[in-house]
Amino acid sequence: MSVREIDAARLADAVARLYVSACLHLSPYVEEKLRDFGNPYIIENFETNGAIPLCQDTGMAAVYLEVGQDVHITGSIPDAVDEGVRRAVRDGYLRASIVTDPLRRTNTGDNTPACLYTDIVPGDRVKVTVVPRGFGCENKARIAMLAPADGLEGVKAFVLETARLAVPDACPPVTIGVGLGGNFDRAAYLSKKAVLRQGPNPDPFYGALEAELYKATKKFSLAVNILTAPTHIAGLPCAVSIGCHSLRCASEVL
Repeated sequence: MSVREIDAARLADAVARLYVSACLHLSPYVEEKLRDFGNPYIIENFETNGAIPLCQDTGMAAVYLEVGQDVHITGSIPDAVDEGVRRAVRDGYLRASIVTDPLRRTNTGDNTPACLYTDIVPGDRVKVTVVPRGFGCENKARIAMLAPADGLEGVKAFVLETARLAVPDACPPVTIGVGLGGNFDRAAYLSKKAVLRQGPNPDPFYGALEAELYKATKKFSLAVNILTAPTHIAGLPCAVSIGCHSLRCASEVL
């Protein structure tokens, strides 16, 4: 079986391009959702934009790579991703918001390092997704290690409580991502990925739950998306992540 090679320089180029694009332009999916929501002031703001970032907080770069198992990236993947972020901040005039240490707070000056996540998938392609995560939303994420006895009602109560606490500071209308199952960190990861999901849930049970939660939050939300994973018999991890109204994200396949 042949292995396809991709130079890490291509990855850096893609990250730089996608980071700037995500900061400047709404995705068609999000624009459609916002038009359906019906706030004319938000739409007017986006229609007069395009040359400057959608938000002054150009975020902490979350970079998701779906790497085909038949691909070999020549060079350092983390270095290439950080080089792309560095170039985007410089060439796109984006705000540098990352500090080297959580307590000593020295700014890195170029928004690196990125938060890098990789999944191994079939095939010989690499899908690159860049998400500038502003901390108005990030600070409102929560996780609860619920007990199995808390069940469906416990999950619904935690999601709705988190959503209502988030709204004043998370630039509504928000997208609510819910991660259920796995362990502590897996649930958080799933909640982040759920924010980015487009379209209906393929599982009718969770589709109905999303519809119920959306009905309870539709005054301030665009969608409620749920992703799940198997979990331990003794646990029910539940994480909630929030996406602001512009839900900045851009993807490309190499």
